Amino acid sequence: MPEQREAPETLRVMLVDDQPARALQVQEALQKAGYAVVGHLPSASGLLQKMEAWQADLVIIDLQSPDRDILDSCSLISQFNPVPIVMFSALQEREFIEQAIQAGVSAYQVEGLDANRVRPILEVAIAQFRSHIALKKALQDTQQELQERKVIEQAKGLLMATQKISEDQAHSQLRQLSMDAGIRMPEAARQVITILQKPQRN
Repeated sequence: MPEQREAPETLRVMLVDDQPARALQVQEALQKAGYAVVGHLPSASGLLQKMEAWQADLVIIDLQSPDRDILDSCSLISQFNPVPIVMFSALQEREFIEQAIQAGVSAYQVEGLDANRVRPILEVAIAQFRSHIALKKALQDTQQELQERKVIEQAKGLLMATQKISEDQAHSQLRQLSMDAGIRMPEAARQVITILQKPQRN
Protein backbone atom coordinates (compact mmCIF):
# COMPACT_ATOMS: atom_id res chain seq x y z
CA MET A 1 0.00 0.00 0.00
CA PRO A 2 1.43 3.45 -0.93
CA GLU A 3 2.81 5.55 1.88
CA GLN A 4 1.33 8.88 2.85
CA ARG A 5 2.91 11.81 1.00
CA GLU A 6 6.03 13.09 2.72
CA ALA A 7 6.97 16.72 3.28
CA PRO A 8 7.30 18.71 0.01
CA GLU A 9 11.11 18.73 0.16
CA THR A 10 11.29 14.92 0.40
CA LEU A 11 11.58 13.31 -3.02
CA ARG A 12 9.40 10.25 -3.52
CA VAL A 13 11.37 7.42 -5.11
CA MET A 14 10.09 4.45 -7.10
CA LEU A 15 12.52 1.52 -6.97
CA VAL A 16 12.81 -1.24 -9.57
CA ASP A 17 15.08 -4.04 -8.33
CA ASP A 18 14.94 -7.75 -9.17
CA GLN A 19 16.81 -8.88 -6.04
CA PRO A 20 14.79 -8.55 -2.79
CA ALA A 21 17.80 -8.53 -0.44
CA ARG A 22 19.58 -5.87 -2.47
CA ALA A 23 16.35 -3.88 -2.82
CA LEU A 24 16.11 -3.72 0.98
CA GLN A 25 19.69 -2.44 1.21
CA VAL A 26 19.03 0.14 -1.50
CA GLN A 27 15.88 1.29 0.23
CA GLU A 28 17.76 1.74 3.51
CA ALA A 29 20.49 3.68 1.71
CA LEU A 30 17.95 5.96 0.08
CA GLN A 31 16.13 6.59 3.35
CA LYS A 32 19.41 7.44 5.06
CA ALA A 33 20.10 9.89 2.23
CA GLY A 34 16.79 11.61 2.86
CA TYR A 35 14.57 10.07 0.19
CA ALA A 36 11.19 8.39 0.63
CA VAL A 37 10.86 5.05 -1.16
CA VAL A 38 7.14 4.86 -1.94
CA GLY A 39 7.15 1.66 -3.95
CA HIS A 40 9.24 -1.30 -5.13
CA LEU A 41 8.79 -3.50 -8.22
CA PRO A 42 10.88 -6.55 -9.16
CA SER A 43 10.51 -5.83 -12.91
CA ALA A 44 9.36 -3.23 -15.42
CA SER A 45 5.85 -4.70 -15.53
CA GLY A 46 3.29 -2.04 -14.59
CA LEU A 47 5.97 0.54 -13.86
CA LEU A 48 4.21 3.56 -15.40
CA GLN A 49 0.89 2.80 -13.71
CA LYS A 50 2.45 2.20 -10.29
CA MET A 51 4.63 5.28 -10.61
CA GLU A 52 1.58 7.45 -11.29
CA ALA A 53 -0.43 5.79 -8.51
CA TRP A 54 2.33 6.31 -5.97
CA GLN A 55 3.14 9.83 -7.26
CA ALA A 56 6.85 9.15 -7.62
CA ASP A 57 9.20 12.07 -8.26
CA LEU A 58 12.12 9.87 -9.26
CA VAL A 59 12.66 6.33 -10.58
CA ILE A 60 15.69 4.24 -9.67
CA ILE A 61 16.32 1.07 -11.66
CA ASP A 62 18.84 -1.39 -10.20
CA LEU A 63 18.79 -4.55 -12.32
CA GLN A 64 21.37 -7.25 -12.88
CA SER A 65 20.43 -7.69 -16.55
CA PRO A 66 18.20 -4.88 -17.85
CA ASP A 67 16.38 -5.71 -21.09
CA ARG A 68 14.25 -4.14 -23.80
CA ASP A 69 11.17 -4.14 -21.56
CA ILE A 70 12.76 -1.76 -19.08
CA LEU A 71 13.77 0.57 -21.92
CA ASP A 72 10.21 0.53 -23.24
CA SER A 73 8.96 1.41 -19.75
CA CYS A 74 11.43 4.30 -19.55
CA SER A 75 10.19 5.58 -22.90
CA LEU A 76 6.59 5.48 -21.67
CA ILE A 77 7.52 7.38 -18.52
CA SER A 78 9.38 10.01 -20.54
CA GLN A 79 6.40 10.39 -22.86
CA PHE A 80 3.48 10.37 -20.43
CA ASN A 81 4.85 11.28 -16.99
CA PRO A 82 8.45 12.51 -17.28
CA VAL A 83 10.57 12.29 -14.14
CA PRO A 84 14.31 11.74 -13.59
CA ILE A 85 15.31 8.09 -14.13
CA VAL A 86 18.56 6.69 -12.75
CA MET A 87 19.73 3.24 -13.85
CA PHE A 88 22.35 1.17 -12.02
CA SER A 89 23.61 -1.84 -13.94
CA ALA A 90 26.71 -3.91 -14.50
CA LEU A 91 25.88 -3.95 -18.22
CA GLN A 92 28.50 -1.84 -19.99
CA GLU A 93 27.49 -2.29 -23.62
CA ARG A 94 27.73 1.07 -25.35
CA GLU A 95 24.71 0.43 -27.58
CA PHE A 96 22.48 -0.39 -24.61
CA ILE A 97 23.63 2.66 -22.66
CA GLU A 98 22.89 4.89 -25.65
CA GLN A 99 19.46 3.31 -26.00
CA ALA A 100 18.82 3.89 -22.29
CA ILE A 101 19.68 7.59 -22.59
CA GLN A 102 17.45 7.88 -25.67
CA ALA A 103 14.64 6.21 -23.70
CA GLY A 104 14.83 8.95 -21.06
CA VAL A 105 17.35 7.67 -18.51
CA SER A 106 18.91 10.77 -16.89
CA ALA A 107 21.94 8.95 -15.45
CA TYR A 108 23.43 5.50 -16.10
CA GLN A 109 25.83 4.03 -13.53
CA VAL A 110 27.78 0.87 -14.30
CA GLU A 111 28.60 0.24 -10.66
CA GLY A 112 26.26 -0.68 -7.84
CA LEU A 113 24.34 1.78 -5.73
CA ASP A 114 26.65 3.00 -2.96
CA ALA A 115 24.95 4.48 0.11
CA ASN A 116 27.70 7.09 0.43
CA ARG A 117 27.34 8.23 -3.18
CA VAL A 118 23.62 7.97 -3.75
CA ARG A 119 22.71 11.59 -3.01
CA PRO A 120 25.22 13.26 -5.38
CA ILE A 121 24.36 10.78 -8.15
CA LEU A 122 20.65 11.48 -7.82
CA GLU A 123 21.20 15.24 -7.56
CA VAL A 124 23.19 15.21 -10.80
CA ALA A 125 20.47 13.14 -12.48
CA ILE A 126 17.79 15.59 -11.33
CA ALA A 127 19.83 18.55 -12.58
CA GLN A 128 20.37 16.84 -15.96
CA PHE A 129 16.66 16.05 -16.20
CA ARG A 130 15.65 19.64 -15.48
CA SER A 131 18.18 20.93 -18.00
CA HIS A 132 16.84 18.53 -20.64
CA ILE A 133 13.25 19.61 -19.98
CA ALA A 134 14.24 23.30 -20.21
CA LEU A 135 16.06 22.75 -23.52
CA LYS A 136 13.14 20.73 -24.90
CA LYS A 137 10.69 23.49 -23.97
CA ALA A 138 12.94 26.16 -25.50
CA LEU A 139 13.09 24.15 -28.74
CA GLN A 140 9.32 23.69 -28.79
CA ASP A 141 8.80 27.40 -28.15
CA THR A 142 11.17 28.28 -31.01
CA GLN A 143 9.43 25.87 -33.38
CA GLN A 144 6.04 27.27 -32.42
CA GLU A 145 7.25 30.84 -32.92
CA LEU A 146 8.60 30.00 -36.37
CA GLN A 147 5.34 28.29 -37.32
CA GLU A 148 3.30 31.27 -36.11
CA ARG A 149 5.46 33.68 -38.11
CA LYS A 150 4.94 31.51 -41.19
CA VAL A 151 1.16 31.61 -40.70
CA ILE A 152 1.18 35.40 -40.24
CA GLU A 153 3.29 35.90 -43.37
CA GLN A 154 0.95 33.65 -45.36
CA ALA A 155 -2.10 35.61 -44.19
CA LYS A 156 -0.42 38.92 -45.00
CA GLY A 157 0.43 37.64 -48.47
CA LEU A 158 -3.18 36.66 -49.11
CA LEU A 159 -4.47 40.04 -47.90
CA MET A 160 -1.95 41.88 -50.09
CA ALA A 161 -2.93 39.82 -53.14
CA THR A 162 -6.70 39.96 -52.72
CA GLN A 163 -7.01 43.55 -51.51
CA LYS A 164 -4.07 45.08 -53.39
CA ILE A 165 -2.63 46.59 -50.23
CA SER A 166 0.86 47.01 -48.84
CA GLU A 167 2.53 44.67 -46.33
CA ASP A 168 2.19 47.30 -43.57
CA GLN A 169 -1.52 47.64 -44.29
CA ALA A 170 -1.97 43.86 -44.24
CA HIS A 171 -0.13 43.69 -40.93
CA SER A 172 -2.35 46.44 -39.51
CA GLN A 173 -5.47 44.58 -40.61
CA LEU A 174 -4.31 41.43 -38.88
CA ARG A 175 -3.43 43.32 -35.72
CA GLN A 176 -6.83 45.04 -35.71
CA LEU A 177 -8.65 41.75 -36.24
CA SER A 178 -6.67 40.24 -33.40
CA MET A 179 -7.59 43.10 -31.05
CA ASP A 180 -11.27 43.17 -32.06
CA ALA A 181 -11.70 39.42 -31.62
CA GLY A 182 -9.55 39.20 -28.48
CA ILE A 183 -7.29 36.55 -29.98
CA ARG A 184 -3.58 36.28 -30.76
CA MET A 185 -2.32 37.36 -34.17
CA PRO A 186 -1.45 33.82 -35.30
CA GLU A 187 -5.04 32.74 -34.65
CA ALA A 188 -6.34 35.80 -36.49
CA ALA A 189 -4.02 34.91 -39.36
CA ARG A 190 -5.38 31.34 -39.46
CA GLN A 191 -8.91 32.69 -39.69
CA VAL A 192 -7.93 34.98 -42.57
CA ILE A 193 -6.26 32.09 -44.39
CA THR A 194 -9.33 29.88 -43.93
CA ILE A 195 -11.65 32.58 -45.31
CA LEU A 196 -9.50 33.70 -48.23
CA GLN A 197 -8.57 30.19 -49.31
CA LYS A 198 -12.16 28.93 -49.19
CA PRO A 199 -13.27 27.94 -52.72
CA GLN A 200 -15.64 30.50 -54.20
CA ARG A 201 -19.00 29.27 -55.52
CA ASN A 202 -20.02 30.26 -59.02
